[in-house]
Amino acid sequence: MSHPASPRLTIAVIGAGIGGLAAALCLARRGHAVTVYEQAEALTEVGAGLQIGPNGMQVLARLGLSETVLAHATLPEAVDMRAAPSGRRVARVPFGDTARARYGQPYVQLHRADLLRVLADAVAAAGVLVELGVRVDADALPDADLVVGADGLRSGVRGRLCPEVRPAFTGQTAWRALVPAAAGRGLGADRTHLFMGHGAHLVAYPLRRATLWNIVAVAERDVWVEESWARHTDPAELRAAFSGWPAPVTGLLGAVEEAYLWGLFAHGPLPRWQDGRAALLGDACHPMLPFLAQGATMAIEDAWVLADCLDGAAPDRALAAYEAARKPRTARVQAAAKRNARLYHLAPGPLRAGFHAGLGVLQHGPGGLLRPFDW
Repeated sequence: MSHPASPRLTIAVIGAGIGGLAAALCLARRGHAVTVYEQAEALTEVGAGLQIGPNGMQVLARLGLSETVLAHATLPEAVDMRAAPSGRRVARVPFGDTARARYGQPYVQLHRADLLRVLADAVAAAGVLVELGVRVDADALPDADLVVGADGLRSGVRGRLCPEVRPAFTGQTAWRALVPAAAGRGLGADRTHLFMGHGAHLVAYPLRRATLWNIVAVAERDVWVEESWARHTDPAELRAAFSGWPAPVTGLLGAVEEAYLWGLFAHGPLPRWQDGRAALLGDACHPMLPFLAQGATMAIEDAWVLADCLDGAAPDRALAAYEAARKPRTARVQAAAKRNARLYHLAPGPLRAGFHAGLGVLQHGPGGLLRPFDW
């Protein structure tokens, strides 16, 4: 990779998640001196899967990481969209070779820990210093020319830049869990499965060469739950929320031994992402509801664009350009995820019947159900 010459900056990245490590790698590859500060004692991820769209894979390919990522990934042939509780297939979204041919890169699914490991190895090879077990504040880094706040949902950097912003609970909670492959009887291991019911939906897809199933289940309820990825919950609560659903769903949930629960909060576009010296990235500035599977991918895109904007530009102008480039796109994705939240949870009746019928028609049109994702 060759890039225009740019002044070498000293950059502090707060947070060593996927977005933070991707940013550190992109910036280090452009010649900047990067240190990552992570409050956790080790680079670990609570067990969970994620999906990376072709747009995210384009960035990983430019970083020379696509083959390494693919070695850990599962490539679904399609997404089967089904109604619950009947289990009837409503539509199919083609991925596999169809997505690769249309976009130049595949749609992949992998364990978060695997992607984190790939990025951590690349960051180390690029000469980035990662300081673990260190909790820092952006104001405590006077020696850095630039601070990148990749510190997640509870971002301290965001709190400093946008102290007036307070997310609102959506009335939805989400569970996630991993179960052995044998629990997925009745589910094709070559695809992702989306079950849509009244006030709830469930997504399941295989990981690690189809040895595991990843489950993300969302239900509407009045009980407030904190916005955290790592809150343990009783699996019986998850099973109760989806009792009466199709047998493949109850079979998966019957095998859950460890489940995590988190509340879904609505985060609209922020009034500002940067102040000329510090900038936000990933979940710190545009958390995504899990209805479009673009959260990690948007953070990876952020990383590339931030590094690109810094080539040949002073930090204040570069950060303004980064915000201008990214805010409209991420706001669009946030809105699309919020819209899917409504559509996936429709009550039985004319609206739901019309939506499902429309999906069935669109899947046979030009570009099928991939076309709406051409952005």
